[in-house]
Formats: sequence, structure tokens, C-alpha cells
Amino acid sequence: MTDIQSLRRTPLYDAHVALGARIVPFAGWEMPVQYAAGISAEHRAVREACGVFDVSHMGEVIVRGPDAIAFVNHVTSNDVSALAVGQIQYSTLLTERGTIVDDLLVYRRDDSLFLVINAGNRDADLAHLRAHLAGFDATLEDVSDAYALIAVQGPKAPAVVQGLADQELGGIKYYRFVDGEVAGVPAIISRTGYTGELGFELYVPWEHARTVWDAIMATGEVTPCGLGARDTLRLEAGMALYGHELDINTTPLEAGLSWLVKLGKPEFLGKAVLLRQHEDGAERKLVGFTFDERAIPRHGMPVWYGDLQVGTVCSGTMSPTLAEPVGTCYLPTAAAVPGTTFAVDIRGRQVPARVVSLPFYKRAGKA
Repeated sequence: MTDIQSLRRTPLYDAHVALGARIVPFAGWEMPVQYAAGISAEHRAVREACGVFDVSHMGEVIVRGPDAIAFVNHVTSNDVSALAVGQIQYSTLLTERGTIVDDLLVYRRDDSLFLVINAGNRDADLAHLRAHLAGFDATLEDVSDAYALIAVQGPKAPAVVQGLADQELGGIKYYRFVDGEVAGVPAIISRTGYTGELGFELYVPWEHARTVWDAIMATGEVTPCGLGARDTLRLEAGMALYGHELDINTTPLEAGLSWLVKLGKPEFLGKAVLLRQHEDGAERKLVGFTFDERAIPRHGMPVWYGDLQVGTVCSGTMSPTLAEPVGTCYLPTAAAVPGTTFAVDIRGRQVPARVVSLPFYKRAGKA
């Protein structure tokens, strides 16, 4: 059981309480899971207008030195050397077995790399990075306690952030960033998100986070959103969550992330294993699924294919946007094609499920 005394609070904790948020333990933090409007209303706000999230629990690491790019390239699956300054890359941090320690974002600056990692994996990621640093002329600095992170997401997000920013944001392409100011506060303004919608993520000094949050709320154009809506939004958009779709026993190729694995780059952790899996094929693959009845799949429910239990549900919910049940799980590769039927055990009853293509939801128009 989590010791409430050991939980940390973001710099926006008091703002969440004032807004009537329900606070829950998450990855060692006290975080808002929802506000008075509820998860479905927050979810719809992001899909239709604009929502704002406090994700200051995320970790940040700066890698510097002549070998910074070579080092991060060695421990991750994507090709960091292909990044231009001002560009961002989604990637996976790998073990020697080709499995995933964490998924992360890599920002390329002119003098360093800025890594954004999951809160629950912060200590493990840092230990893993340090364990593989020998032989590289590079340094690591954990700056997680220096940065707060505010995500502004939804069709109206660009207008909301532009009204507070000192930079022209219209030219920032998806997975690019600029340095600027938001509400007079220095910020890394990042065109990224975890919802499948337009939006920005704003890295600001920890001590000035409340200034930025209050300025965003004062626009009257945003709905505060908690972890509940963040989860349903990312699931609809087919985005993985570490500890659900991804874990230390799963490779990127199994998880449908082959586009993150650049087998042509120089030697990197797990390359030989991933090369063999690429050539021979993975034994299992991540799939999306739905039910033709209104049952709701939940994380951990047993998954059956034929007479065998082949795994458990990774994530599942009743989609607020589609008004139908959606979920993810792993199936044998031969079965991991749209239209395949299998079963999910819900309280002792095997509910028929059907494989569908991911993502479940895709925003109209270009990113």
C-alpha cells in the first residue's frame, strides 16, 4: 500500500484542489484523476475544444558532451543522429535483450539532448543510462525537479497558447519545438501531445508553473483535465502506456513500434535480438479490439484464443468518442489481423472480441 506521506506534489497541486479535483496516488505522486465535470466531459473538451493537463510528474534528463548523440543512439531504438536541432523524436530505451526499459521523447538542442521519461520509471531509467555510460564522453543531469510540464490539447489549443506566447507558433511543425515565453515565463514550447489532437506541451521552471497555469485558465477557453481523460484519449489514439502496452519483457517490434527501430544504424543495445526478430517474425503482436456488446474491457482481464489463455488485456475502456468498447492486448502473430475473433474473460464469462485496426480514433486533417 502506498505511503501517503511519501507521495510528491507538483507545483500545481493547490490549483487542482481549488478546482475540486479528485486526487489519487500515481507513480509516486498525488495527481488529479478528474475534476467536477468528470472524465467523459474532460475527454470531449479535448476532442472538441481545449483541455489542459498537469504532467509535471514526468522526468527530464539532459545529456551533454561530444558523445551525447552517440550515447543516446546506443541505448535507444530510433536514430538520434537523424534529428535536426529543434526536432523531437519518439523512441524506446532498450535492454540488451531488445526489450523496453521505457518509452521516451528525445529533443535535440544545439548543445545537448533533452530526454523526457515516465515518472514511474525515472530512477530505473537513470540507473540504466548510467550503467551504459562508460566509454562515452558524455554526462547526464537529472533536471526533473527543475521543470514543470503543462499540456494544452485540442482544436483550440494553438489559439490559446498563441495568445500567451511571445513566438509565432504557426510555423512549428509536429514534433518540433522552440524556446520562448508563455505568460512572461521562459518555456520550451513543444508541438507534441498524448491525446491524438492538436496541441502543445510547455516545459517551464518549476517555481513559475502556477503563473502559466493561471494564465491558461484565465483565457476561459480551457477545461482542466486529469489522468482519467488522459488515459481514455491516448487509448483512442492508439498511444502506448508503459506498464500496460509496454514493459521490460516486450520488444518494440512486438508492440507495433517497428517504425521506432532503425536496424541500419551502428551497434545499439538489443540490435542483434531485434534483427533476428525482424527476420524471423515476432511470436506475438499488440492489437486493438472491440466487443459487439456493451461490455467494458479492463486492464488485466484474461484473454483467450481458442482453448488457450494467451495473455491479458493491456488497456480497455468504453470510448467516449466512439461510444463503443475498445481495448488492447497481445495475440499470437498469426491471429493479429483485423477481423480475428477471440475472447476476453469478464468475471468468469468469455465475451467475444474482434481485432480492429489501430488507432481507434484519428483526428481529421493533418497533424
